[in-house]
Amino acid sequence: MRFTGSDWKRSRRLRFSTLETGKELVKRNYGPGQHGNARKRKPSEYGKQLLEKQKLRFMYGVNERQFRRMFTLAVKSSEVTGLAFMQILESRLDNLVYRMGFARTRKMGRQLVNHGHITVNGKKVDIPSYLCSINDTIAIAEKSNDLIAIKAALDSVAGTLAYVSIDKEKLTGKFIRFPERGELPQDINESQIVEYYNRLL
Repeated sequence: MRFTGSDWKRSRRLRFSTLETGKELVKRNYGPGQHGNARKRKPSEYGKQLLEKQKLRFMYGVNERQFRRMFTLAVKSSEVTGLAFMQILESRLDNLVYRMGFARTRKMGRQLVNHGHITVNGKKVDIPSYLCSINDTIAIAEKSNDLIAIKAALDSVAGTLAYVSIDKEKLTGKFIRFPERGELPQDINESQIVEYYNRLL
């Protein structure tokens, strides 16, 4: 079941910006509700692992079943499991639409994919969880070239990350390579997430 509540409240509960902007925590850097600022007990090791897992899962907007499936793929990778897991999440189509600047948020990227506005290598793909390969070309479908929301998102982009390229005029982008760990969110402790799932395997 996909979360439909407030992203801001969720970020405050986790004390982590799931939108990667930090705006949710500027005014209220504590949990929501009347007891949100109360001192809490020190979390257990399991609690720490669960928190890291939830931070990463909510940031990418992935349900638990998909999240665990991608972790299984990461375990089979020749790369270090934690890094491989984050690289797989980054290769999701909805995330790459966001990273390329076609959408202001991953949620908007997911909507663009769902509604048939995105093509991969010239073919329409309407599955947000579709895992892209290196050198895949991601583009706005020709029928959607004039969408105001996409133009507004591109106008707000200051620059893209090194592992993707974007041609704003042609409304196309390319997935150049997998990101390095230094290009991924630094306030995620992926080793805790690996430990969390190792308990379940």
